[in-house]
Parts: sequence; C-alpha cells; structure tokens
Amino acid sequence: MINLETPRKHRTLIDQAHQVAMNMLRPISRTYDRDEHSYPKELDMLAAMIDGLAESGSAEGAGASGVRRDDRDDDSGGVRNGANLASVMSVAEMCWGDTGLLLSMPRQGLGNSAIASVATPEQQERYAGTWAAMAITEPSTGSDSASISTTARLDGDEYVINGEKIYVTSGERADSVVVWATLDKSLGRAAIKSFVVRKDNPGMKVERLEHKLGIRASDTAAITFTDCRVPAEDLLGSPEIDVKQGFAGAMATFDNTRPLVAAMAVGCARASLDLTRDLLAQAGVTVDYDRPAQVQSAAAATLLRLEADWEGAQLLTMQAAWMADNRKPNSLEASMAKAKAGRVGSAITLACVELAGSLGYSEVELLEKWSRDSKILDIFEGTQQIQLLIVARRLLGLTSAELR
Repeated sequence: MINLETPRKHRTLIDQAHQVAMNMLRPISRTYDRDEHSYPKELDMLAAMIDGLAESGSAEGAGASGVRRDDRDDDSGGVRNGANLASVMSVAEMCWGDTGLLLSMPRQGLGNSAIASVATPEQQERYAGTWAAMAITEPSTGSDSASISTTARLDGDEYVINGEKIYVTSGERADSVVVWATLDKSLGRAAIKSFVVRKDNPGMKVERLEHKLGIRASDTAAITFTDCRVPAEDLLGSPEIDVKQGFAGAMATFDNTRPLVAAMAVGCARASLDLTRDLLAQAGVTVDYDRPAQVQSAAAATLLRLEADWEGAQLLTMQAAWMADNRKPNSLEASMAKAKAGRVGSAITLACVELAGSLGYSEVELLEKWSRDSKILDIFEGTQQIQLLIVARRLLGLTSAELR
C-alpha cells in the first residue's frame, strides 16, 4: 500500500538537502541571478559530495536516477521506497533553496536522467561520471516532440547528425548532450532516437546563450549540429525502429524527468509559502489552521487555499515517483504531477508576491525571484497544455492521432 509520508530511510538525505539549500544555495541565490551566465563555482564542492554519497551507496537517490521497467532487483513483492522517491524529495528541498542553482549542478542534468532511464547496462557504465544536458526542442517544433526534424543518418560505424536545438539547459557547461533525432522522417515518431553527443564531437557548436526571465544561474543554449559524427555505440538503447512500439521508447524518458520537474515546482512554491507566512506573521496576520478559512482574514484565507493546492501537487509528485520505484507504469501519473505542480507552482509564487505587497515585488526578499524562476517549470519537459492532452488521451484510451 502506498504511504506518502517521508520514508524513514530517506529522512537523513532530505534533511541534508534542506541544510544545503538553506546554508549554501540561498546565500548565493541573488548573486548568480544578477550575474547571468557566470558559473557558480561553489557547486563543484557540493557535486563532489553528492558523487561520493551516490558511489558509497549511503544515500540512495543522491544523484540523477531513472525509471527502468526491466530492473528487477527486488522480487520480494514488498513495497519499495527507492531512488526515484528519494530523488524527487531531495530535488524539492534543493529548489527550496534555488531552482537555477539546482539546474546548474554538475552531473545532475536532465540528460543524466535520460541516460539512466534508457541506456543499456554497458552504456550506463561507460557514461558514468558524465554531465549530460538534454536537447529536444527545435525552432519549428515547439511542444510537439514527435515532429523533430533533426536527422541522424548511419554512415559506417557512425551516425551523422544535422539540425538545430534550442533552450538546452546546461547546454554550454555540460560534458555531453543527449540529442533527440530521427533516423527516418518517413516513419514518423517511431524513428526518433536519442544520442549521447560529446562536446568534442566534430560538427557540434554552441551558437549562443539565452537571456531569460528566471533560472538565470542556469545556462540555456542554442546548439547546431552540422554533419556531426557520433559513434554508433552512442545511440541510447536499441537502434532498431519498432513501428508497433512507436514513440513509447523515447517518451519513457519523460516518465522520469517530469516528476523531477514537478518536484522543482513543489520546492520553489514551498519556499514562497514559508517566507510569506513569516512575513504575514510579522505584519500581525496569523494563519490559524484549526479554524475555517472563511472566518479568518482575506490574507490568511488565501494562504490556506494556496497551501491546499501545494499539497495536492506534492502528493501527485510523490505518487509518480513511488510508482516508478515499484515498477508500475506511471506515464499518466507523471503527466498529472507535472501539470498540477507546474500550474499551481507558478500561481502560488505569484500570489505570494501579491500577498507580501511591496516586499514581494522588491529585491529585498527572494519572492519576486521565485515567481520568475517557477514559470519555466510549467513550460519545459512538456507545457501545461501538452500534459493535459496526454492525461486526456490516457484517461479516454485514445491515440495521439485520435485526440490532437
């Protein structure tokens, strides 16, 4: 039976993540928001510590993890609280500190989660220690990942990749980029595969870094691939095109990354709620959790409503991760978590700015920054509209061709 309380074995990891967020990330948050594109060198020490914890096995979920249906390391039939649940909970705590800095963490990129989800055991070992960004979005595709136009053509024992990717998180800093490309446009989405492209592969070029509304500590790049040659062994998973399976193999990556993004929204929104409650208390507005909202002040009633929305997002996020740990298909739940957390996260942070008045809008506090940071969490890894479309297809049992 599912229990969405913090598992005892993860409490130490979660507490450590909170301490890091409070004592390391919060103090430098404003600095790197203002100094966009500067690499936060303070993260190197933190990344080394996380690597050590993950390698020692003393903190399951300390690093990027993946959803793997074929991993049957526990056949006891019992309930597992594993790396996926630990990851989303620790990510939420880190984003309580700073979302942009979390996204800047070496070797914890969204591409690492993609590798963890779909790479073969040999590839898992070979890519150990790499910092991987993930490149999906193109200038002409928007949210429709299935219409990717970047091509990969087999030439001997190498693939030749041509195309352009935009909004690649950690695109400049990462060691490699997981690139989505099609092997055969005529076969549609079934031919889309992902490739690990290293920065020293000829033909890959970072064209520019984007200036952004939020998550400014994180670099976001536009990258071109011009006859970029990639060893055939760097195609993630199987090179076979399975028309019956369609896009499912590539989309399995999102079953892992969407709960992580939902966790980022949960953490950022929690930070806003905590600070706003403190600011209201300083102004003489007390939130009484034992009394109905309608008999309290408008500000207190608003905060209670926001906290109820937040709890719904948190529970959906934990459910999606728990299902992954217990080898249950979680595509529907991953999209539900991402849709709920992305929407309410953005709404909560903006509402907290309003509740705090001039303090919320100024740079005296971090509320205005969190409202800017949270917006992207409702957009990347599939927009709000795409998530709702996926949820509708799953609930109605319709294909993408039947419900567009």
